[in-house]
Amino acid sequence: MPQRQYITTAIDYPNAPPHMGHVLEKVLADVSARWFRLRGDPVRFQIGTDEHGIKIQTTAKKENLTPKELVDRNVPLFRDLYAKLQISSDTFIRTSDQQVHWPTVIELWKRLMKAGALEKRTYSGLYCSGCERFVTAKDLVDGKCPDHNLVPQEVKEENWFFLLARESDWLTKLLAKSYHIVPSFRAQETLSLIEQGLEDVSFSRPKSSLSWGVPVPDDPNQVMYVWCDALTNYISGLGLLTDHAEGEWWDDAEVTHVIGKDIARFHALIWPAMLKHAKVRTPDRLLIHGFLTSEGQKMSKSLGNVVAPEEVLSKYHVDALRFYLSHEIPVGNDGDFSWKRFDELYNAKLRNQLGNLLNRVLVLLKRESAEMNRGNMKTELSKEVDVAWKGYAEAMNTFALHTGIQQAMTLVEHANVAMQTTAPWTMKGEEKMQVLSNFAEVLRHVSLLLLPFIPETAQKMSVQLGLPYADQMLAKDFVLTDAMKTWGGVTDWKTVGEPAILFPPLT
Repeated sequence: MPQRQYITTAIDYPNAPPHMGHVLEKVLADVSARWFRLRGDPVRFQIGTDEHGIKIQTTAKKENLTPKELVDRNVPLFRDLYAKLQISSDTFIRTSDQQVHWPTVIELWKRLMKAGALEKRTYSGLYCSGCERFVTAKDLVDGKCPDHNLVPQEVKEENWFFLLARESDWLTKLLAKSYHIVPSFRAQETLSLIEQGLEDVSFSRPKSSLSWGVPVPDDPNQVMYVWCDALTNYISGLGLLTDHAEGEWWDDAEVTHVIGKDIARFHALIWPAMLKHAKVRTPDRLLIHGFLTSEGQKMSKSLGNVVAPEEVLSKYHVDALRFYLSHEIPVGNDGDFSWKRFDELYNAKLRNQLGNLLNRVLVLLKRESAEMNRGNMKTELSKEVDVAWKGYAEAMNTFALHTGIQQAMTLVEHANVAMQTTAPWTMKGEEKMQVLSNFAEVLRHVSLLLLPFIPETAQKMSVQLGLPYADQMLAKDFVLTDAMKTWGGVTDWKTVGEPAILFPPLT
């Protein structure tokens, strides 16, 4: 039975243009969303921007802009990049949107107040402007935040606090039972945070220090702090807690949040506790990815190794970038961006193995000027296709996406070996057509297996193969049928189309 799926990513902070970490996360979420749709599940996929906070306010001041002018300038950079990356999102939420986002946030705050989950107190502590949160000495390395290399400021002010410390037992049971963290080793990291002891969380800042944000209801001198405002985007995009709620996408759906490991604690601990007091059910899953390094080092402007997404796209184009991230980085692990490795992967896997195999098969078939031979098509390759689909579905359903894409590329490798072994260019007549038809059939399956990962290329393959469903493949309502996944199952496919280069030489 199809299961409604609601998948979200962390909302991006637009104080600067998007970086490769944003790309990694969006591609991961997009591959998952596309797979859900292909297997027949209704999907709602949401991305967006987190537009309030000190960093926005400070950056805007430095650039002699208002915070609104800054975000209105930068948000299109994110939208445009994700369009180029073929991110198939359905909604884009902005936390500065007072019509869409604010009503849910304000109602959530009121529910937390009514539940006794908020308390106003004077607080003195260390504040990291990079993390946008108060930190403790145990969070620091050599007196600095390890994520941002910043010395935190000493701050004393009156804030509203969310009473998280008392939720330890409830959160431990929740994470063990119904709020699943993928991959599992990330769950152990989160449980260790609970064991170390939870602290109450600052949920507001004085308007005198933070004016750019959602006002605290009934307290005009306070502005909501990042976590209450930002985390709520997942339900404000659905209009929850308002009179126009699309509750079916939360209450009757499987909810997956795709996030980075640096914000796992907020999503695994603060967010479910907030929802508990607001009487909203907990999401089903956190899908946590690692960091992306550059040539083995953390990306840093000071090191000069920051990789700009536009630079990668201009050299390799969209699907090659999507392929690299999906093929090279197992979900949950840190990964490395290497120009040398990218060149190797592009030339070996995409250009030489996939592109050349398709071109050789199609050129040979076009020379025959005959319909494909669909006689006795059962071969060793057909058995491998059956095995690939089984392993692929298991991998994709458990978010082992790198294993899924490798199922497709293993088929490509084996088909290349079989091509050299059988040497169909030395054959004639019916035998030649049958062997070439078998290779075309393998490529048909490969194009479907690759569809969530490199959608544009998968469709180009299918167009060149002359498949009757090729023009439908990029539609959101395109669903894999049993016939499509069966060897020889597309019975109305008779001839192939025109061959063309899939992956041109790198310049």
